[in-house]
Amino acid sequence: MNPSNHRHIVDALTAPSASIRLRGALAAGTTPDVAFADLLVARCGVEPDFFVRDMLTWALCRLPADVVVPKVLAELTAPTTQARSQALHTLSKIGDARGWPAVSAMVHDADDDVARAAWRAAVALVPPAAEAELARNLAAELGRGDREMALSLSRALVALGESVVEVLDAAVQSPNDAVRAHAVATQHLWADPDSGFSLATDYATRVAVTGRGD
Repeated sequence: MNPSNHRHIVDALTAPSASIRLRGALAAGTTPDVAFADLLVARCGVEPDFFVRDMLTWALCRLPADVVVPKVLAELTAPTTQARSQALHTLSKIGDARGWPAVSAMVHDADDDVARAAWRAAVALVPPAAEAELARNLAAELGRGDREMALSLSRALVALGESVVEVLDAAVQSPNDAVRAHAVATQHLWADPDSGFSLATDYATRVAVTGRGD
């Protein structure tokens, strides 16, 4: 790449304007160059604009996985939530199996944003032989967080298909009302993805409280 064009992209990626940073990330992905890898990874951890972050991830996906994956994996131990969650998102988009061990270890992360990103990434990267184990690990998070958190977990579980049936059947017997309600809602979402999570949650709450759905 022409040195002046390289400098232009570097400057754009760190510009005050989000629209300029977006164009810089687009340019970095349009003309992939491993020289941008460190800066793209670093920007993912601090970029405040969602659309720019997504473009940064796209630009990283355009680079060789052998270069990018180790750098992104290193971000999983970063001190900031955004760096860790965006690294998980990027690994899910790259789809490289080398990310699976580290991603699967983060599904119980104490930070809600990181945990949600780990759930999505784990489902994207799980090898077929590990789907049942992942289903059990995700089911251990049932009852956690607010509605959006619950929906994220339910979608991750549903994406595992038949692997979740047994763990959800066990979870609906839980003595914990929140776990039981969430499990029933997830069962409804699994059976009918178009039914709507709110209706399923309302139904599950009635079951948890009264033991009946009528």
